[in-house]
Amino acid sequence: MVNIPYLKSTANAIRKDIVQMICASKSGHPGGSLSSADIMTTLYFHEMNVDPKNPKMDGRDRFILSKGHVAPLLYAALAHKGYFDREELWKLRKFGAMLQGHPDLKRIPGVDISSGSLGQGLSVANGMALSAKIYGENYRTYVLMGDGELQEGQVWEAAMTSAHYKLDNLVAFVDANGLQIDGNVEDVMGIEPLDKKWESFGWNVLKVDGHDFEQIIGALDKAKETKGKPTMIIAKTTKGKGISFMENVCEFHGVAPTEEETQKAIAELQLVEQIES
Repeated sequence: MVNIPYLKSTANAIRKDIVQMICASKSGHPGGSLSSADIMTTLYFHEMNVDPKNPKMDGRDRFILSKGHVAPLLYAALAHKGYFDREELWKLRKFGAMLQGHPDLKRIPGVDISSGSLGQGLSVANGMALSAKIYGENYRTYVLMGDGELQEGQVWEAAMTSAHYKLDNLVAFVDANGLQIDGNVEDVMGIEPLDKKWESFGWNVLKVDGHDFEQIIGALDKAKETKGKPTMIIAKTTKGKGISFMENVCEFHGVAPTEEETQKAIAELQLVEQIES
């Protein structure tokens, strides 16, 4: 049975940590981290077979954060899952700290691939999923991309590869929040219709509300039932979700909140928690 209140509470706690760690570092990307929080929470606290006590466990599911600049989201999720002490979060981007601006495979428990160069994550995911096929492993591979990231040509080369090798053990998410660093995605370089594009590349395509846990879980269940093709889950989200003055505001793509803004954000998130509890 799915514990939706637990997932909501965990996502809310992760959002609090995202805002506070970016404020502490005075640098980072809050908007996309907040929009993807419910997807990440579902993966790490419901879906994936992982063990924080054994990060390199054979047969573990793999996760690739293709849009690596939203590393604060991944770090908060890993900390809450128990991969490392939450105190590490407050050292974000500090000299010599474990947690830097992009995930580092060599330094961070639970990170399966260093990422940050946009467009490359799906190619890496293909390699992991194909390896599982070749060696008869049962693990599944998940990758999270941004909608602005889909403007990269390599994404579409990788999309052809996924379908060509019938990687039905691969699930990709697009965090479709509609904004990137330079403004609206459609103004910078239009990418719609996304569903028809991915379908034409041979993918099983599902569309969900990226803040509805039941829809996300339902899509993941359908992905497991799909044979012979990879699954793309297009998740409609809100940039800066959960914090009123950040929602749908392009400037918070990569700008750290001030101390005053952070206090206001935490107050809003605490109010949400009280209402939902």
